[in-house]
Amino acid sequence: MPPPSTLIIPAVAKHTATVIMAHGLGDSGAGWVSLAENWRRREKFSEVKFIFPNAPNIPITVNFGMEMPGWYDITQFQDLSGGQDEVGILRSNQYFHGLIKTEIDAGIPSERIVLGGFSQGGAMSIFSGITAPTKLGGIFGLSCYLLLHNKIKDHLPAENPNKETPIFMGHGDRDPLVLPEWGRKTAEVLKGEGWNVDLKFYKGLQHSADPDEIDDVEKYLNARIPAVGDKQSL
Repeated sequence: MPPPSTLIIPAVAKHTATVIMAHGLGDSGAGWVSLAENWRRREKFSEVKFIFPNAPNIPITVNFGMEMPGWYDITQFQDLSGGQDEVGILRSNQYFHGLIKTEIDAGIPSERIVLGGFSQGGAMSIFSGITAPTKLGGIFGLSCYLLLHNKIKDHLPAENPNKETPIFMGHGDRDPLVLPEWGRKTAEVLKGEGWNVDLKFYKGLQHSADPDEIDDVEKYLNARIPAVGDKQSL
């Protein structure tokens, strides 16, 4: 299987931070580029490089084995505790950790890197964020859930560098696909293990993102990777 590709929106000022945003099942990185473009038009996050990875095409069981962009296979939608594609999840986990390492190797401090995503990409972002071997600036997941929740402790690095990293979760209260209860349960499990999770529900929202939610993501990013500006050494 060829490695996923990435779509990059470079920083327009000196690059001091990176946001990696993972798309959902059947989508592509291009589906979320408008997020960065909107912030660029409003002159927000000028120091931030945005990375929008493209998942590889893989067979998806719930879609009768048809191939589509996916970070892992989905075998059923009914039960959060049901079988999960552990091999696919761990393969994508390694990929996201590789993206983070590439940014660190390029000179970006790990605490100036934020990992986020929507739906399947959000699930990967939370899993890859809390299992990352270096401390991140932030982790966010929209309309998503916790992967391999029964085995999460097996995949945490010994020093658990992201135990104190604030996690933002957004979820529509009318989501018919990734049920609101899954988001609530994810936050409960993470909080029970000591993570700081801010879960917000959006009234009437189904399986998508809305302007209020994106505004909250913007506030989260402002808090986690504030502009360095004149404080940086040029």
